[in-house]
Amino acid sequence: MFWVPLLLLACAVAALSCGRLCLAAVHAAAAEAKGPRPARRLTLYEAAFLSGGPTRVADVALVSMARRRRLLLAHTGWATVVDPVGGDEVERSVLGAIGPGGQSRIPPVRRATATADAVRALADRLVAAGLAVPDGSWSGIAGAARQVRAAAVAVAALGVVATLLPGQGQGQDGDVPVAVWFALPLFLTLSCLAIARFEVPVSRWASPAGQRLLGALPSRDDLTAVAVRGVRALSDPALRAALSHRDPNLDGYRTAHDRDR
Repeated sequence: MFWVPLLLLACAVAALSCGRLCLAAVHAAAAEAKGPRPARRLTLYEAAFLSGGPTRVADVALVSMARRRRLLLAHTGWATVVDPVGGDEVERSVLGAIGPGGQSRIPPVRRATATADAVRALADRLVAAGLAVPDGSWSGIAGAARQVRAAAVAVAALGVVATLLPGQGQGQDGDVPVAVWFALPLFLTLSCLAIARFEVPVSRWASPAGQRLLGALPSRDDLTAVAVRGVRALSDPALRAALSHRDPNLDGYRTAHDRDR
């Protein structure tokens, strides 16, 4: 019977982790249900944020400015200002990130634009409209899911230990194998993860309402494709090379070419 404390520990770990995931999902659902959601169309920046977050917004601004000859984006990873007048707040953030010298590496420009006030304000508006996932909600669900996965591993490990204890291969009176008892909390954690996979929004940025609007967004041109799918959707190989460029010696980047985030 030395395996019984291990079973109780496995059950406690499974129940607590699954309970946390359920509470996080309930809170996210409650936030989604608040207030009516008027019908609307997404702007290009909104679609970019809901599809890929702040960095995707920066990519759309860079591509838009390059298409209108306001920026020159070189395949070597440099951005050069051609027209120093931004058409909107995000473009002005891009110009501010490049600086008064009029030239900068593209990766730092993307990062600075992604954290600019204009993009944060865009995120706040989307969250207030119920179209974007609040940071707290996503981190709560993601953290709870990680805890459930860790609990599943812990339960399996405890079951193996209990089974390998001398004389513990069978349950009391030899009726039920010890492993069967540990299969119950393991089934609980795995089923909870499976349900969460289909019932809990999997998008990092878009809420279910935001995902529905994204699904109805017509793919009009390359810029819309970049907003929804990222720089890999660009048909212009020079622009794609410019925005895919990574300097392995710059700010911790280790790869020369990175797939779109």
